[in-house]
Amino acid sequence: MKKSLFALLLGGLTIGITEFVIMGLLPDIAADLKVSIPKAGYLISAYALGVVIGAPILVIAGRNLPPKKMLLILALMLAVFNALSIFAPNYNILLASRLLSGLPHGAFFGVGAVVASKLADKGKEAQSIAIMFSGLTIANVVGVPLGTYIGQHFSWRYTFVIIAAIGLITFLALLLWMPHMEANRDNRIKHQLKFFGKLNSWLIILLTAIGFGGLFSWISYIAPLLTNISGFAAENIPYIMILTGLGMVAGNFLGGRLADRFSPAPTAFALLLAMTGVLLTVYFGSANQYLSLTLVFLTGCISFALIAPIQILMIKTAKDAEMIASATLQAGFNIGNALGAFLGGLPLAAGFSYASPNLVGAAMATAGIIIILILMSRTKNEVPVQATC
Repeated sequence: MKKSLFALLLGGLTIGITEFVIMGLLPDIAADLKVSIPKAGYLISAYALGVVIGAPILVIAGRNLPPKKMLLILALMLAVFNALSIFAPNYNILLASRLLSGLPHGAFFGVGAVVASKLADKGKEAQSIAIMFSGLTIANVVGVPLGTYIGQHFSWRYTFVIIAAIGLITFLALLLWMPHMEANRDNRIKHQLKFFGKLNSWLIILLTAIGFGGLFSWISYIAPLLTNISGFAAENIPYIMILTGLGMVAGNFLGGRLADRFSPAPTAFALLLAMTGVLLTVYFGSANQYLSLTLVFLTGCISFALIAPIQILMIKTAKDAEMIASATLQAGFNIGNALGAFLGGLPLAAGFSYASPNLVGAAMATAGIIIILILMSRTKNEVPVQATC
């Protein structure tokens, strides 16, 4: 592996831990800051909103900067803003730090995807991009369970110490190993913004935000679901999160294979159907510990299998605006993060069980099915595009 690509992988690792570790720490943070678990769930939404705000704004603002300089700025933002969470004295300050931490997320992946393709050997562009995104799966297999363990047994603030440290290491790795590339001087705003004038672009963003967002109604409250409904001890949650991460790794691989073999829209349709079914099964079957463990793997697997087909649909639509499209796709995923966490918390705040967010997730996945059907009806005469990432 090229050192420059490893630097991008580290950025993906930092972002992956930052985004997902909070889900396993909600009970600890809620108890420490003396807020309810549903209110603590808004920390997830705050991060996601930061991604939505930062993705297009930072990419457009830095469009004339050399890619290395832009990545260095984004990596430094990741380190500094996560460090703020270490010292947050109350809930409101932590909420603000989570919002700030989300700002560089989408922009890093948007710029990083373009850089990775340029660093690749001829014919291996997709593999290089996959290396960067593999940081997310490594985070869910190793980083998130480790961060959850440390947060539960010592302090959730120590988890953010680790995240900030990895962010700083990412900055140093980019500084030392990322080669200089010239900025694209013909990256005009008007040209980039044409991407947003296409209805299909908005349908894909909506599909990502609502359909994929069903995942976050489940995973945002996975810790209390497993302890209160499935009956697992709190100290076992980090180990169960490893199973979740393995499901996501398997799903990422499965989604790529399916998108290679079939047209991406029908693939997304089938996966959203499966996602609806598995979330309903979580609602009705989580009281059984053996079934619950199986569902933990399957839900992560099916949800992450959606990523590759959605990416291909966005690539079809982007056409010469790949950087802004890639960043906007991340914003879409994190709108889903915010919606899933917020809407999933509503039945909890109303006094329903910790299984109830999964009904919200199933409804969101069903809405995603309707959106993909509309998209399919608009593109039924187009030639299917094979996977390119």
